[in-house]
Amino acid sequence: MSDIQTSLWMFTVVLRRFQNKWKSYRHRFVPWVVFNLSKNEKTLRNVTERSKDKLVPDEEVSRSLLTLFRALFRSHGFHQRQFQTPFMPQLTSEAEQVGGDPVCGQDAMLQTLGFCIERKPSTLPFAGSGVFVTKGFVPKGATVAMYPGTVYQPYEPILLQSIRNPFVFRCIDGILVDGNDKGISRMVFKSCSGRDRIGPFLTSDTSWLTDTPQNPLAVGQYVNNCSDERPANVCYQEYDVPDKFPIELHQYLPNVNYSQGTQRRLRCVVLVSLRDISAGEELFSNYYTIVH
Repeated sequence: MSDIQTSLWMFTVVLRRFQNKWKSYRHRFVPWVVFNLSKNEKTLRNVTERSKDKLVPDEEVSRSLLTLFRALFRSHGFHQRQFQTPFMPQLTSEAEQVGGDPVCGQDAMLQTLGFCIERKPSTLPFAGSGVFVTKGFVPKGATVAMYPGTVYQPYEPILLQSIRNPFVFRCIDGILVDGNDKGISRMVFKSCSGRDRIGPFLTSDTSWLTDTPQNPLAVGQYVNNCSDERPANVCYQEYDVPDKFPIELHQYLPNVNYSQGTQRRLRCVVLVSLRDISAGEELFSNYYTIVH
């Protein structure tokens, strides 16, 4: 084989690897998504301002999260009885549905929200992982998943973390959420989470960085974008954690601020169902755009 043939062969191999990588990467690569939105208006949801992106009220999102988190807290209670607080009695009412024995996150999710979701290989060619409803039934307007990661204000540095990172989500107001569970993004999240600990209380959940998150909703970064063939059944909704959110339940929030001195409330991003979703279906999301 001549040098020219060898070079062409090597170039072909590299090109094929890049093409396969790109086919997976593009499903979460924001510029590619934006460029292709015009091909199918069904992949786009227009909003006039951030307050208009709400499919369901924040109070409803809080209610769903608190119901699940209280059940998780109760199931882990035998590890945390030393962390009782003056308002602990009110945390057990809805969690009674789960029963007294410790239960795993999936069981708690099924018994409190009525469905389970899991990360599995996507049905989209070359898309890698996806998120599926594996048990139960998701009604329209339900909080289906959370987008985990470090939260960056528009003025904070994220260049190094964003390189070859398809998991950076941009909110309407420019806030970024880095949902990558590997590399420097992983190290940043763990560092910020440890920094913000308050005595015995963790203020965020680092288990989403593993294959078995204790909060089963924290797999939203693996929900693939919709396409012409796969219409959206969920959409993103921004959610700021209210000040009255119980401190002992912060340990299930899969988000943390990059800067300790951030004055605004913690930004989370949830995925809300656009229609009823049955067990066995994969979740596909759409993007919103600001219109004036």
